[in-house]
Amino acid sequence: MRYVLMIEAQQGLSYADQLAIARRAEAAGFEAMFRSDHYESFPGPAGRPTTDAWTVLAGLVREIKRLRFGVLVSPVTFRHPGALAKIVATVDDMSGGRIEVGVGAGWNDDEHRRHGFVFPPIAERADMLEEQLAILHGLWTEPDGWSFDGRHYRVEDAIFYAKPVQRPHPPIIVGGEGSPRSLRIAARFADEFNVTSADPARAADRFARLTEACQAIGRDPGSIRRSAMVGTLIGTTDAELTTRKRALLAEFTLEEQGDEWFAEREGRWIFGTPEQARATVAEFAAAGVERLMLQDFVPRDLEMIDQLGEVLVRA
Repeated sequence: MRYVLMIEAQQGLSYADQLAIARRAEAAGFEAMFRSDHYESFPGPAGRPTTDAWTVLAGLVREIKRLRFGVLVSPVTFRHPGALAKIVATVDDMSGGRIEVGVGAGWNDDEHRRHGFVFPPIAERADMLEEQLAILHGLWTEPDGWSFDGRHYRVEDAIFYAKPVQRPHPPIIVGGEGSPRSLRIAARFADEFNVTSADPARAADRFARLTEACQAIGRDPGSIRRSAMVGTLIGTTDAELTTRKRALLAEFTLEEQGDEWFAEREGRWIFGTPEQARATVAEFAAAGVERLMLQDFVPRDLEMIDQLGEVLVRA
């Protein structure tokens, strides 16, 4: 199993916070650190500071020398495809080829409204996403003069330099809960398909459907890496786990819900003691997951990152 530390940076994390987390993740042995791409703080209190994902990664790659970095995911509504292609290629160059990019249709309508981003219905956003992926591939890999004429975007006589360091391009991740259309889009464009909010059984089902989507267009299903983003909370003792549970509930302002909130997630989270965590990882591996994005909702607890290194990453 391969491991990525995934943080929700909209939980009020400053650049300094994210740098400290990245340093700890590198020391713990993670292969990569990913962060979300949101402009408003949630869950929990609104109004906490947020940062731009790609600006932060541009800084981190210059200060952290081994880790790979990525965004999971950048909404198609936030950036024009041509701008995203240039941003990713620039940060890939700054990192010496250590960047990955997850793209998605976006979902938080309030966040879009308050920042002036368009937020059309999901079918239209899916169309935009499909065109964005075609443009990323085209600008990064097609020869000079490439053009694209879509419903939402148009590229004429492209000249795109410098190309990304990683060839043919930085890895592209497509994911979500595994709708039929997302699977078709992944089969056509993705280097990695990532499932979210899924227990091992659901992940296995989505991967089987991905295989079918690949076969339908003549693509080798083995050419797409399978990954899962999984909520993670561990403790080496019961007392430590209890402390972290309370800290997470306080972070989300869910203190009144207590154990009921966790009970709804235990089947799809890596949760509990080291032994329980390793057992759950084994279930995800059996379901076909090749890479786990450990979604850390208490990211300021740097000791838990250390423990994840000991319990899972370097085990």
